[in-house]
Amino acid sequence: MKAALLTGIRQFEIREMPDPILTNETDVLIRVKTVGVCGSDIHYYTTGRIGSQIVDYPSIVGHEASGIIEQVGKKVKRFQPGDRIAIDPALSCGRCDQCKAGREHTCRKLLFLGCPKQLEGCLCEYIVLPQRCCYPIRRSMTFDEATLSEPLAVGLYSVERSMPVAGSNVAILGVGPIGMSVFHVLRTKKAARVYVTDMIEERLAFSRRLRPTWSGNPKINDVVKEVSQMDPLLMDIVYECSGDPAAIVQGIRLLKPGGKLIIVGITATDDVSLPMHELRRSEITILNIRRQVHCTQKAIDLIAKRKVRIGPLVTHRFRLEETQNAFDLVASYNDGVMKAIVDVS
Repeated sequence: MKAALLTGIRQFEIREMPDPILTNETDVLIRVKTVGVCGSDIHYYTTGRIGSQIVDYPSIVGHEASGIIEQVGKKVKRFQPGDRIAIDPALSCGRCDQCKAGREHTCRKLLFLGCPKQLEGCLCEYIVLPQRCCYPIRRSMTFDEATLSEPLAVGLYSVERSMPVAGSNVAILGVGPIGMSVFHVLRTKKAARVYVTDMIEERLAFSRRLRPTWSGNPKINDVVKEVSQMDPLLMDIVYECSGDPAAIVQGIRLLKPGGKLIIVGITATDDVSLPMHELRRSEITILNIRRQVHCTQKAIDLIAKRKVRIGPLVTHRFRLEETQNAFDLVASYNDGVMKAIVDVS
């Protein structure tokens, strides 16, 4: 099979590799159709790491994916060859304290597609996964939509954890694919007022399709001042989706006393300085989001029922052989890119 291998900082090579084979009776062989380029993939591409997770070269990255079942193990009951699927990229052990507590996403032995020293990713023609990582999709759902169910699940989980009530005033800092996923889910929850920010004008323009109360660029606008003029009591919840340390601090200053800061974005740095006295005086709750748990099927259902129209997030397409171009585009935020998709098959 062909695979796009990350061979160094900002370096991909297309290589021929052995086709994977079924080794467990509950495994399925998947022909990969589409793969989304995620911000976490870009961290591996530009720096070779996320925190302590350091890439061993060569490596296959990519975890947002969809495909078609090609072969099934003897004990697979849910699928047969030809079935179309979305993929949950997390593989938990099912036995540790975290799994038993329903927190499979923080499993002590978690394996994740495209994560260093865990599982190879999806930027290749075939992968093998346990059947429990696969979710059937309707014929009416596109492979793009199935692939985007993964970031949508992260957005859905972020909103579920923050528990907004009808009438909540919220802000989303960073309206890339994850921020837009949060925004889409909030639109189903009847949030009263949604303020959004981004430093990329094309993304702000894209976000206006969902009619935010206000949108602004922190390079141009005094965000805290302008939002506080419109809503003097400030925000109930802020979703930080950019990974920018300055946005985390800005999020704290946008919150009313007792508000919640939901950290969804991944920072490029290990350490972030926080205004501790502001946090203490306003009794701000900080909630970190670790991917998602139990939200994949919910995200697929939102798409299938057309409660969320996630497909328009795809702005650019590339062949597998053009993976380097796809990553360069997303890393540079050029050409108004929102979500780049690699067509594998």
